[in-house]
Amino acid sequence: MTLTLGHFLALGAMLFAMSVVGIFLNRKNLIVLLMAIELMLLAVNMNFVAFSHYLGDMHGQVFVFFILTVAAAESAIGLAILVLLFRNNRNINAEELDTLKG
Repeated sequence: MTLTLGHFLALGAMLFAMSVVGIFLNRKNLIVLLMAIELMLLAVNMNFVAFSHYLGDMHGQVFVFFILTVAAAESAIGLAILVLLFRNNRNINAEELDTLKG
């Protein structure tokens, strides 16, 4: 059995749907929200790589490197903010964090 473009797109759609469900079901824990956003980015990256491979064009794979770079910077900054919020408030419940209101 060979894997076709449809298989990769279906897997990407399932990962994307899981991340959307994770965001909508869990709006309290910020770490789970960050993981769901990262899963969403990885699903999009899988679609980019699949299209790039099946079309024979390298632009999609190069674009994935830029997305992964931005995602790594986002996770590092997001986790640093979460550590600071936990040190100040002793919780990271998203509903109780109103100190960032301007």
